[in-house]
Amino acid sequence: MIGHIPYRAYWSTPFARWQGAFSHLHAIEFAAHVTKAALADRGIGVDAFDFAAYGMTVPQYRSFYGTPWFTGLIGAEYLAGPTVNQACATGARLVATACGEFAIGAADVALLVSGDRTSNGAHAYYPAPDGAGGTGRSEDIVLESFNRDPFAKCAMVDTADNVARRVGITTEEQHEVAAFRFEQYQAALAGDRAFQTRYMAAEFEVPDARFRKTVRTLTGDEGVYPASPEKMAALRPVQEGGSVTFAGQTHPADGSAGIVMTADPGRARELSPVEGGPSVSVIATAQARDDLAHMPAAPIRAASRALGIAGLEIGQVDAIKSHNPFAVNDIAFARAFDIDWRGMNNYGSSLVWGHPQGPTGLRSLIELIEELEIRGGGTGLFQGCAAGDSAMAVVVKVA
Repeated sequence: MIGHIPYRAYWSTPFARWQGAFSHLHAIEFAAHVTKAALADRGIGVDAFDFAAYGMTVPQYRSFYGTPWFTGLIGAEYLAGPTVNQACATGARLVATACGEFAIGAADVALLVSGDRTSNGAHAYYPAPDGAGGTGRSEDIVLESFNRDPFAKCAMVDTADNVARRVGITTEEQHEVAAFRFEQYQAALAGDRAFQTRYMAAEFEVPDARFRKTVRTLTGDEGVYPASPEKMAALRPVQEGGSVTFAGQTHPADGSAGIVMTADPGRARELSPVEGGPSVSVIATAQARDDLAHMPAAPIRAASRALGIAGLEIGQVDAIKSHNPFAVNDIAFARAFDIDWRGMNNYGSSLVWGHPQGPTGLRSLIELIEELEIRGGGTGLFQGCAAGDSAMAVVVKVA
């Protein structure tokens, strides 16, 4: 065991489609606002932590100060730590970072939080004094990152098309996955969202930009689009000669999520807001990179490495959760491990509830833990791809 998660000492906001309910909120200030409330609800004081890390992928105003600003906002002015950015793998990297601190004896209790706002992304200008007439270069950080990998020289959707060609995945198969994932998500909404309210407020109060008053209330994720096989069948691929349609990929979103981790299982039991709850342990993390411009296939290698570190075979895993920005991800992964993709992503996934980038992996891991608890315990695997044809995986055990 390389780390422990106090049961229910984690949380997530609903995810709101970009330009939606959270689009007016500064991501770091919003994450601090959410974290303060979440810790108070769970009876955890900020003095419990000796390490913190904040994950973000989209720059915000004054975000250079990162984690020290975030910890100051929650009242932990003594607490320093790194600001983590590993694109879509930021959530998994936060977990791995804490495990590394535990391993070298540098921390005992870690606060790991990520908040991102893809809405209203910054437009950056880079001076170039030696350019023609001194004219610099500019970019729309969010949109251009989606549409142009500077090394692979292609858009992210191109990487999904490339994997689909290599593995032989049709548009129809992708639509089948998308429709099935939407049905799985409905299980998380059953019984007045009984599954989601294990880690998310039943009624989430959205603050104004100054965090002085509530401007609206969300009762779950905003912007989830119902799956319609008829409408999907009418869609054309995004790229000429490709197979991926808009229905076979996720949507950008805004949100925040957090997890508490400890080096000691006894301390995890003390910090859990649920007396007598299960023990949750992180037993392996790993990263990997696939061939150039084949991002959705990278989780195959990352998961193989993580399972190898844990001494496990895929058949010994009881639940699998993926960050699946493309339906292609799950089909390619299932074929590589000779498993049924229908058995993955119970209760939903980022293909359905959206992708605010940094927080996505944390929410997926939280849902994985809760699924295992419902099963009565077991071993779970989270895996997900990230920009640059990379991926990370995390293996957890709930006992």
